[in-house]
Amino acid sequence: MKRSLFTSLLVSGTVLAVAGPAAAASPHFVRASATLSGANLVVSFKEAGLGDNQLINYLASADATATYVCVNRGGANPSAANKTTVNGPVSATGSFSSGKNGQVSASLTLSPPSEGSFSCPNGQSLRLARVSYSDVAVDDTTNGESRDISGTYSTGCLLPQVRNAC
Repeated sequence: MKRSLFTSLLVSGTVLAVAGPAAAASPHFVRASATLSGANLVVSFKEAGLGDNQLINYLASADATATYVCVNRGGANPSAANKTTVNGPVSATGSFSSGKNGQVSASLTLSPPSEGSFSCPNGQSLRLARVSYSDVAVDDTTNGESRDISGTYSTGCLLPQVRNAC
């Protein structure tokens, strides 16, 4: 009887020891930041505690405001009616492997919202004049982890050479 109890405890202990490392995974963001690259916002992050060789899905998101203008051949935005400002959510997704160290370091790039149905008259070209991003976040959609990135990221005028653009 003692031998059977000892064997049961030994087997139970072995199961717990084997299950221990798998249960030790604790996903968490180590860092997350955002920087402007031209009109785009690059969201960079590092997440650890993922377990080895796991495919992790990410979503970077923000609220964005973009101003589009029409530029004539003379290099000017001829009138205030030839501008539009659009607002909306923007996002980018990606899947990355945690590798053998259980970590992901990656970046996702957000682009300005589309100009929608706004168009320019013949002889004028549509140009992005400025963009701003706020409420930036990165989410690990596989494990339900999220990190907000504080701040507002604004380009300023992207067309300083165009009269009346900004």
